[in-house]
Amino acid sequence: MTADQHSHDTADKSQAKTTRTSSWRKLLPVLILIAGLLLAWASGVVDYLSFETLRENRETLQAFVAENPVLSVVAFMASYAIAVALSLPVGSLLTIVGGFLFGAWFGTTYVVIAATIGATVVYLAARYAFYDLMHAKAGNAIRKMEAGFAENAFSYLMVLRLVPLFPFWLVNLVPALLGVKFRSFVMGTAIGIIPGTFVYVSIGDGLGALFDQGKTPDLGVIFEPRILTPIIGLAILALVPVIYKKFRNRNGGTNT
Repeated sequence: MTADQHSHDTADKSQAKTTRTSSWRKLLPVLILIAGLLLAWASGVVDYLSFETLRENRETLQAFVAENPVLSVVAFMASYAIAVALSLPVGSLLTIVGGFLFGAWFGTTYVVIAATIGATVVYLAARYAFYDLMHAKAGNAIRKMEAGFAENAFSYLMVLRLVPLFPFWLVNLVPALLGVKFRSFVMGTAIGIIPGTFVYVSIGDGLGALFDQGKTPDLGVIFEPRILTPIIGLAILALVPVIYKKFRNRNGGTNT
């Protein structure tokens, strides 16, 4: 075998190895989604989660967290990330549970990290594995969001996270389908969900007192003016770069 042939064979093997690695990376989000779906189906977690369940198991849960702090955090964050990745309708309740188990500040931190991980799994699955299927699922929403992401992807994503103009799962899909950069998606998601997360986690932090009074929390509290107004204010601030860019382009066109 000549040196050229040996070099060619080595290059082919290296390329094949790179291709296999790339394929596994693309399949990883799919495998996570499938595993999560099977786990959620087998455990019946959606049916199990309720305020009544929390009330009945209050002391047991709090004792478990006290005795197993690391395991509790890992289990909670894994459950939350899976719920987000599978778009299970338990986000608000799980966020409240985070406050109930870990307090306002730690609960907010754990929820933001877990929600961002879950959203990122959906983003990667939509971008690399299920593009056609996800594109069909997103439908007309892609056209509605396209202009905003084209102007300033990070700022627009921040607005969509701060103010729920579209469902959370949809805002996980569309950026991937429109080619929004991975970094912009992760940072926009993590920062944008902090205010709303803190509101619901704070409800959970005071859940014990509500249970003592025989009450249950009002999940509509985030839409009250005293809560929603500052969040809208933050959304407007997030739009400032977009507005400035439009103004600058228009002004530049006029001067020309």
